[in-house]
Amino acid sequence: GAALLAAAVAVGLAAPLPAAADSALISSKIKVGGASSGTKDALGSKKTITRGVNLEGANFEGQNISGVSFQQSIIRNGRFKGANAFGATFFDADLAGSDFTGATLTQANFELAQMTNTILDDAVATDMYVNGTTRIEPVSINGADFTDTVFRKDQIKFLCKIAKGKNSQTKVDTRESLACPDE
Repeated sequence: GAALLAAAVAVGLAAPLPAAADSALISSKIKVGGASSGTKDALGSKKTITRGVNLEGANFEGQNISGVSFQQSIIRNGRFKGANAFGATFFDADLAGSDFTGATLTQANFELAQMTNTILDDAVATDMYVNGTTRIEPVSINGADFTDTVFRKDQIKFLCKIAKGKNSQTKVDTRESLACPDE
């Protein structure tokens, strides 16, 4: 044991925390964090990871899926109506035909996602992470609030052609949230 510990220290591997340090961490001000954990009782917040899973047609209506990682998953025709997806990750996910009506998508990551034929009606899609490789071509965005979500010029042009209405929760006009030019 001592030789193995000495070898681990020599190559820079951390030794387990002594019991006193572990209890000090538990009594500190930081009770939960962003780290994934294996159990509900662990110190970090619980994260669900569905990396590379086929969830075609899955129903998440009205569910709290905040912080869930759907990275590289196939969720074609998924139902996210009224779901709380705050901070969820849809990195490189195929979301074609999915319905996000009334969903909270604030700070959700859609980098590299395929969002063709999606419905984003009345979604609170503020401060989302959408980059140049995101394919965002929804069929409807009536009443969606995209405040502080940065899109490419061609994405804005596409979205502004179909933008109308006001968000029922935030009362923000969809065209204003996208900074669409006057018609």
